[in-house]
Amino acid sequence: MSLEEIIDELSVTEQDQHLTFDLSSEELAVPVMNIREIIRYGKLTKMPMVPNFIEGVINLRGNVVPVINLAAKFGLDSKKADKRTCIIIMEVDIADEPVVMGIVVDKVLQVIEIPHDNIEPAPTLGANIQTNFIKGMARIDDGFIIILDISQVLSAAEIAIVSDMHKGSSAEQ
Repeated sequence: MSLEEIIDELSVTEQDQHLTFDLSSEELAVPVMNIREIIRYGKLTKMPMVPNFIEGVINLRGNVVPVINLAAKFGLDSKKADKRTCIIIMEVDIADEPVVMGIVVDKVLQVIEIPHDNIEPAPTLGANIQTNFIKGMARIDDGFIIILDISQVLSAAEIAIVSDMHKGSSAEQ
């Protein structure tokens, strides 16, 4: 195999890899290239006067990282945290700025490769139903896995809150 073929294969593989996780009995996925690390769910510091889906903040090696409860954000039933509950630390571009945030998931499942030709566009469900946070629907066996676009999950006002929390951490450095 030539060096060019290896480089092509590596770049395709990185784009095709997704981390799957369980959230309120639904299997969802996010691209691995947005993930910094996965940590065990631990003590969060609650923040006053923030939306209910912002579970709190954690201290990650001296940085304040806001943590989003995706189940609460999506209006799903939140499970009580247990030993399988994790926080996926992600870096996403919000308003052309990298923001580090965590998302709480019930359990991490696996990293899978999903070829581009197995990904369908997000369904259109009408003008009043927002689906812009769905990057695509991956055809897996007899079903689908929703691939999230984490940078689109939050509204403009919510992005401002998370971004300000993140900036507060960066300013202290």
